[in-house]
Amino acid sequence: MFELESSEVSQETAGSAWLPTASRRTFLKGVAGAGAAVSFMSKSAWANGEIGFWAKDLPKDKLTEMFNTIVRIRWHERTMVDKMITDPKYRGYNHFYAGQEAVATGVCAALNNKGPFDQLDLVYSTHRPTGHAIAKGVDMKKMAAENDFRATGLNGGYGGEMHLSDKSCGFIGADGMIGPGHVIATGSAFAFRARDSKQVAVVFGGDGTYATPHFHSALNNAALLKLPFIYVLENNLYHQYAHYSYSCPMKDIADAARTYRIPGVVVDGQDVFQVYNVMKTAVDRARAGDGPTLIEAKTYRYYNHWGAPGAEAGQLGAFGYDPLAISSFRPEREVRAWMQRDPVDICRNILVNWGVLTRARADEIEAAAKKEAIDAFAWADQQPFCKPEDGLKNVFVEGVVPARQFG
Repeated sequence: MFELESSEVSQETAGSAWLPTASRRTFLKGVAGAGAAVSFMSKSAWANGEIGFWAKDLPKDKLTEMFNTIVRIRWHERTMVDKMITDPKYRGYNHFYAGQEAVATGVCAALNNKGPFDQLDLVYSTHRPTGHAIAKGVDMKKMAAENDFRATGLNGGYGGEMHLSDKSCGFIGADGMIGPGHVIATGSAFAFRARDSKQVAVVFGGDGTYATPHFHSALNNAALLKLPFIYVLENNLYHQYAHYSYSCPMKDIADAARTYRIPGVVVDGQDVFQVYNVMKTAVDRARAGDGPTLIEAKTYRYYNHWGAPGAEAGQLGAFGYDPLAISSFRPEREVRAWMQRDPVDICRNILVNWGVLTRARADEIEAAAKKEAIDAFAWADQQPFCKPEDGLKNVFVEGVVPARQFG
């Protein structure tokens, strides 16, 4: 194939990437390198595995904990879906996280989630918060009660799903609005830097947040001030019912990081270990004072934007037309295609392959997670409802708001 001698290869002949005095050996090495690059591009998991594949070095108990977290999120979501479908008394207004479990698990596994508040890494969530909350360490029973607006819920029954918060584990809260949490999270990151703390502030956002001013403001300020801030953008392709291409001109939203001269990383959001790998790199960078990172996790939600249209009790996923769709709806084949790369299956198969778990042990862990979720919602059902007059509490730090100006 190669007729070249070991003398010089012209730049015109070899291409602008080559030096004018490249030898045959150098040229062949370059071609081999280009081939390897193509191979890595087609198998990003292997590329990450060769460079910075931190997950392979984790102890077995940590890896088992990650699988446990994934199945706990999965069965919390499935139990909540069934609750909404079958129990007419259930009052939850839920946005389900099933399908995206690997993102929350991989991200939070790289954070400090236990200890004094001034040592915890902080997470700011979205209006789809339950997976993030479980991965960060929020109590499942109290969260189930909160989602049904019970008085013994995580936040006294007055927050509901979109305002969940648990300071004890560094889960600062969900966000019913799209975007403001990102700016608040950079405020926490600024406080960490001002105190010379090694804490990190993390915010989750969806693909729809790219088109908000908060996305750009948060990244701009974090880059300017080199804040210990990590933006995890969960690109599940749809914001509400519109494909993200309606509001974003790039295929990879992570490309936006170039504007701010910070790392922008795309990761397979269905593989918890790949998510952990890029998150650990970002966390280490933030703790070292090197500034923020934007991570785009390519993932997919198995249910529609909110509620359970198209879902059936006992069946994973929602299929068919969503009557709430206002611009477009997801093809059923697209949903089923993504479900073929299920994060629970991927995690289980890898850990079995690594010899961390047997399939029987994995089944035991998943069965325990399913029981925990069922028991959590059963416990929540027995909890008292909030009293209307208690709505006047907790408006200010102390005291009760006077009951006036009510029609």
